[in-house]
Amino acid sequence: MPAIELDGLERRYGERAALAGVSVTVEAGQTLVVLGANGAGKTTLLRVLSGLLRPHAGTVRVLGAELPGERWRLPRLVGYLGHDPLLYRDLTGRENLRYHARLHGVGDERVTELLEAVGMERRADEPIAELSRGMVQRLATARAVLHDPALVLLDEPRAGLDPAATELLEPLVGRGSGRTRVLVTHDIEGGLADSDLAVGLKDGRQVLAGSVQAAEARALYS
Repeated sequence: MPAIELDGLERRYGERAALAGVSVTVEAGQTLVVLGANGAGKTTLLRVLSGLLRPHAGTVRVLGAELPGERWRLPRLVGYLGHDPLLYRDLTGRENLRYHARLHGVGDERVTELLEAVGMERRADEPIAELSRGMVQRLATARAVLHDPALVLLDEPRAGLDPAATELLEPLVGRGSGRTRVLVTHDIEGGLADSDLAVGLKDGRQVLAGSVQAAEARALYS
């Protein structure tokens, strides 16, 4: 069973089509990179796949759950790392992860394990508001994989990270994690190298799909 099946996906905001006619199949363990200029519909696609937005037309199946009817199944199965880290600024990193762990029925040992994995055990008891952007991104990554999801949705996951931090997070959300991934990035060459297949969006419409060359992808931004 494919991890993701999209056939003719449509999503509108009022009269405006944010996504129109998106069709792609992603097998378990594969990485799909989503490319396109600002406003192309990339983040909307991630939010549909996460169950946060309802599709208005087309077939959408994520890990066997048909959307929107079975979107209640997705929180256990999907990890979402978006522009908003989904961390409370007045709480410490450890407190934030413990809070999210409770939501997923995960024990404190997993919190400790992930704080070590992202290199934040020494700064874990400082409020989020006092941490650098890169440190917050490390904690947001830990939050996204607390429940060991089969699928991770990644919106510019390397934002604010230096090369050392990027390498540190690779086992959690990189290709080596073994998870199915949907990756949104403006790094065309890096994204294509880090993926098995691609979708290119322009004004909400799918104009590229499958095996995509960098020159083709650059045309999305013109």
